[in-house]
Amino acid sequence: MLKTGLKKLELPWVEKYRPHVLKDIVGNEETIDRLKQIAIDGNMPNMIISGLPGIGKTTSVLCLAHELLGDSYSDAVLELNASDDRGIDVVRNQIKHFAQKKCSLPQGKHKIVILDEADSMTAGAQQALRRTMELYSNTTRFAFACNQSNKIIEPLQSRCAILRYSKLSDEQVLKRLLEIIKAENVQYTNDGLEAIIFTAEGDMRQAINNLQSCVAGHTLVNGDNVFRIVDSPHPLVVKKMLMATTLDQSITHLRDDLWGKGYSAVDIVTTSFRVTKTLYELKEPKRLEMIKEIGITHMRILEGVGTYLQLASMLAKIHKLNS
Repeated sequence: MLKTGLKKLELPWVEKYRPHVLKDIVGNEETIDRLKQIAIDGNMPNMIISGLPGIGKTTSVLCLAHELLGDSYSDAVLELNASDDRGIDVVRNQIKHFAQKKCSLPQGKHKIVILDEADSMTAGAQQALRRTMELYSNTTRFAFACNQSNKIIEPLQSRCAILRYSKLSDEQVLKRLLEIIKAENVQYTNDGLEAIIFTAEGDMRQAINNLQSCVAGHTLVNGDNVFRIVDSPHPLVVKKMLMATTLDQSITHLRDDLWGKGYSAVDIVTTSFRVTKTLYELKEPKRLEMIKEIGITHMRILEGVGTYLQLASMLAKIHKLNS
């Protein structure tokens, strides 16, 4: 028996505030409206939902399954994630057995197989799946959630309706964060919220996780605490580095405030890109040229040349542009 004095274990906020009905999902209104219509009609097609991580793909499918199946959800839904083995054996055994299983469902309803991170399935498993989809189309429908739909083989794509999700706007993320802050009675500052939105880049899951981590570590959600939690270079420091009067000053900021504190080349260059996008004090042609130089440096770093010399070279080229 647990002692009564022990505090009840709480869910992570991402799960605690996960929507359970389609109308509560934030963003992608047109696509959500299509799913609502499917829930009303009761006839779900096979579908592929593609888009960036953390913008509500899996949540949408789960909400749709709940609205379609109601109390039969637990018996009539099979959910497989990338953490499961997703080779050809899973298709031949687990998925096929589920499709053959008899369920007492309301008239016109189907069992649903949800395959999360479907773009990580092997090509062999996807080939095996297309026959299963055809054989059991009267009783079972498939929903694939993936980051890149082009990694799903074409025979499967042609059997599915494809829904594309775009990343969430800053306003949509902010609205949801404020609802959670009010429910959890969180102390925050405006620059703290700006920092969470800046680092999340339209990823609602990351924004909520960063908010909870900051509250757990520091109680007060402000800019400095957020950047400390996410271990990302502070954009104001990066802005000073990019906008310094001389190249020597830029190199000093890079060496002492960023590289010297252990930030990786990828962190520095990606934050430089985000900061440059919002440098509205510079004219657009100059901003675009800076972004081009940062992009070339990013490409080289991703190819494995993540050295201090590459970053210093990027700063030198940016200063040459500005002069």
